Amino acid sequence: MIVVVGHFRLPADQVEAARTPIAQVIEATRAEDGCIKYAYSQDPEEPGLFHVSEVWSNRPALDAHFGAPHMMQWQAARAKLGILEREITAYTATDSEKL
Repeated sequence: MIVVVGHFRLPADQVEAARTPIAQVIEATRAEDGCIKYAYSQDPEEPGLFHVSEVWSNRPALDAHFGAPHMMQWQAARAKLGILEREITAYTATDSEKL
């Protein structure tokens, strides 16, 4: 299992314009083979800051995700919106525990 966490930041004045492309990439990604969880959440205290959390069944599924057409569209949209920062990290998980 691959767990992906991180964040990205958009200019605060672009958050409303980002809502449609964000919804589109989330919907398309959740339909991908191997996607267990895919979510963005806007930070309530920092306008423009979005937290990312993903869970994938395996690395090939995550790699296929990066090459998906909707990801290319999302990358173009982020650039147009003026993305300021992006830090995403993938972790390999061998087991899990509900807390």
